[in-house]
Amino acid sequence: MSALAWTAAGSLAAWLWLLLGQGFFWRTDVRLPPRRDPADWPSVCVVVPARDEAAVLPVSLPSLLGQDYPGRAEVFLVDDGSTDGTAELARELARRRGGLPLTVVSPGEPPAGWTGKLWAVRHGIGEARARAPEYLLLTDADIAHAPDSLRTLVAAARTGGFDVVSQMARLRVESFWERLVVPAFVYFFAQLYPFRWIGRRGARTAAAAGGCVLLRAEAAGRARIPDAIRHAVIDDVALARAVRDSGGRLWLGLADRVDSVRPYPGLPDLWRMVSRSAYAQLRHSPPLLLGTVAGLAVVYLVPPVALAAGILGGGTAAGALGAGAWLMMAGTYVPMLRYYRQPLWLAPLLPFTAFLYLLMTVDSAVRHYWGRGAAWKGRTYARPDAVPDES
Repeated sequence: MSALAWTAAGSLAAWLWLLLGQGFFWRTDVRLPPRRDPADWPSVCVVVPARDEAAVLPVSLPSLLGQDYPGRAEVFLVDDGSTDGTAELARELARRRGGLPLTVVSPGEPPAGWTGKLWAVRHGIGEARARAPEYLLLTDADIAHAPDSLRTLVAAARTGGFDVVSQMARLRVESFWERLVVPAFVYFFAQLYPFRWIGRRGARTAAAAGGCVLLRAEAAGRARIPDAIRHAVIDDVALARAVRDSGGRLWLGLADRVDSVRPYPGLPDLWRMVSRSAYAQLRHSPPLLLGTVAGLAVVYLVPPVALAAGILGGGTAAGALGAGAWLMMAGTYVPMLRYYRQPLWLAPLLPFTAFLYLLMTVDSAVRHYWGRGAAWKGRTYARPDAVPDES
């Protein structure tokens, strides 16, 4: 066989292993675990870090204030240096809509060694401690919750004995680029952190989805959250690891009625969202970057190249092996497309989307070394231990 055929055979073997040996990551049936209502509902404080979120708060904040929760609960919105009137809008929404009590606080600019979001979370948790809650719900300002979201999260945590119960919010998919990129983003995340592995006792895999994290307050204190992860750009995964390392139990799955309302209408918006943390995901390691680029190329790009070469050049073996790998790849993507209610013709386009992610990852590394670092909402974070450059 030719070198291309052997490479295509390696890609097919990789897909067979991913299909059966990576925690069935491609399945989308990991939803909230079995639960029952507790005899007494514990108190909960909801902490919402918010920086320039006036565009999404009218949808997301009323969904939190309107939670149908039988126990005591209140919301702390931490205004992280917003310039668009986020704090004033939040107070006005609470006055008009009512519901759970809302406290709006402003921590000021983060000190050296802290990312802005985690500094805001620290301030919110500090305010919440005065209420001595049993649980903290850490949720982003763009996340809209169904009315029973909080009670189902608490019931799942109590029933299963979990210290963290996190749901991957359903992201918005309306524009062409959102349809092409967003389901793949969740697909790739599940491939890295198979949800089935996370919920097992003694699991080595740890992850959470930062948009919706119910955290036992005692576990937060034991894991020194958020101080122990103050420099983390990927704060949700860092939080999960800290809780796991301190003896806590985790659960992560897909959400049914927890939705992100943040729009990413164009490719540049999605590019910034991915590239700001892609190289941090690789621990800023050049060998890991090279391995990731090579792995993406072999697993996602070789199958269509081998099939095309087989059709155009008569390489029967390369074409057949490439077709088999591409078919398996597309088949594993179908459940995620169905979860996002997207047309199945997007499944064969996964190699193109993977190529975009490869470029985003390389761009993230370039920005780290030759640019100004990971950037988000006016802040740049050059290195994990660097002082954030506020500009």
